[in-house]
Amino acid sequence: MEIIAAFAVGLIALCLIGKIISLPMKLLWKMITNSLMGAVMLWAVNLFGAGVDITFIKALIAGVLGVPGVIIVLLMN
Repeated sequence: MEIIAAFAVGLIALCLIGKIISLPMKLLWKMITNSLMGAVMLWAVNLFGAGVDITFIKALIAGVLGVPGVIIVLLMN
């Protein structure tokens, strides 16, 4: 009986640790994906002759904020 209780406690602890570790990884993956999408949006805007230099910060702003972020980057330029 003690072995089953210890196994259950260990399994619950492992699940909790997995949840705690996976949350920052999800946020990191979302930021990377959004930054890439922001860079693609800025690239698409540059096709129309806007002349915006695509940097990591500008791609991050555009990725996090979406279309309003692209507009902000265009206004900053």
